[in-house]
Amino acid sequence: MAFPEGFLWGGAIAANQIEGGWKEGNKGLSVADVATYKPNVDVKNYKAHVAISSEAIKKAMADTDDTYYPKRRGIDFYHHYKEDIALFAEMGFKVLRLSIAWTRLFPTGEEETPNPDGLAFYENIFQEMKQHNIEPLVTLSHYEMPLSLALKYNGWTDRRVVDDFVRFSKTCFEHYGKYVKYWLNFNEVDSILRHPFTTAGIIPDLCGEKGETVCCYQALHHQFVAAGMVSKLCHEMIPGSKIGCMLTKLITYPRTCAPEDVAATQKKNLENMFYSDVMVFGEYPRMILRDLENRGIQIEMKDGDLDIIREGTVDFVSFSYYMSMTESVDPNAERTPGNTVLGVKNPYLKSSEWGWQVDPIGLRISLIELYDRYKKPLFVVENGIGAKDTVEEDGSIHDAYRIEYFRRHFIEMEKAIDAGVELMGYTSWAPIDLISASTSQMSKRYGFIYVDQDDLGNGTLNRTKKDSFYWYQNVIRTNGKNLDA
Repeated sequence: MAFPEGFLWGGAIAANQIEGGWKEGNKGLSVADVATYKPNVDVKNYKAHVAISSEAIKKAMADTDDTYYPKRRGIDFYHHYKEDIALFAEMGFKVLRLSIAWTRLFPTGEEETPNPDGLAFYENIFQEMKQHNIEPLVTLSHYEMPLSLALKYNGWTDRRVVDDFVRFSKTCFEHYGKYVKYWLNFNEVDSILRHPFTTAGIIPDLCGEKGETVCCYQALHHQFVAAGMVSKLCHEMIPGSKIGCMLTKLITYPRTCAPEDVAATQKKNLENMFYSDVMVFGEYPRMILRDLENRGIQIEMKDGDLDIIREGTVDFVSFSYYMSMTESVDPNAERTPGNTVLGVKNPYLKSSEWGWQVDPIGLRISLIELYDRYKKPLFVVENGIGAKDTVEEDGSIHDAYRIEYFRRHFIEMEKAIDAGVELMGYTSWAPIDLISASTSQMSKRYGFIYVDQDDLGNGTLNRTKKDSFYWYQNVIRTNGKNLDA
């Protein structure tokens, strides 16, 4: 068993969680800039953390501070990118997954020409990565859509946003295609039903009589159409480029072998893979269309939409994997949090401090399942564990728990490769501490690099290597041959 030659080892970050500089370089407001840190809300109550309303947005826009809006400050990658990229290079990164903030290039999303300051910022980043021989993997949409489009059109529910996104994508291909070979369209495209505002700029109180769920499916259709257009554009504008979709892999096991639990689990897994099915196979699954029909959900489609989706399929499938869950029809079954979801607790697994059940074997199962289904190259683009780190008196951070988490997952990746899975690479979430996506916390730490900042933005922002930094450095150096701590 061995990782293939040229395997892309690295890490993954997102502009809205690291960059900061929310008022600099003529950047516009994004949906992330009004995401609040709520210290009095249970950190496991994701629904409360991502809840939004027009009133809350108005209040956030009037507040020029960033204390309770941590994604406005991130970890100040805007000013520290050279230092951070150098640290990634020291670890030996072959690839860095990052996103381009839509509002740095098009502050409201509707400008006809891009913002020169934004263009220059990412040009500098890609040049820096090139100097360190780090391959970029760029996500075009990673929870960063312009707030203006959310307020004006209720986000992706309006067809006009498709053209705005295609213009943004075309600009990215035109200016950065010389640096970037690998692209992703939408981060965790399936998350639109879990946090509609974060993913698609949907404000529930603007959905009217049709309701939030119908808005979500309409917005999703527009994203599918945009993904088809962008995929075709990418291939035309950047010879040899590859573009992939990105799924939250929420693998679910039956809680028991009762046929009712198995049937409920089957339904949940089919729903999870519906999104990548559309972008890989180029069509809506028949059973999903029937389910929408049975629920009275009608999607408005223009002539030619299904042709665009069919002709603009992806080259590879990427996904995040953090945990697994089980399903049961028993209404009294104990439930536990996961990646912005609730699932029935699995008694055979341990859980993180945030309730996420740690399941390395589930990663192997997911890889084999996805490869068998799609027969396309796979890329694990998010995987990691959020934990509270302790800084010792001498400044060291001993995070053996993080090393053990990754070691066990890498062993299962290796087994999947040995079983015949074509795996392109792996990017950990995240190589450096950043603002948590769901709860906007800093204290939920993922990185191999510690950033001195607390939940309210206090700290020096100094970067410190954890024990896991040196461990991952050795994993990459040996191409996964040495996984010992």
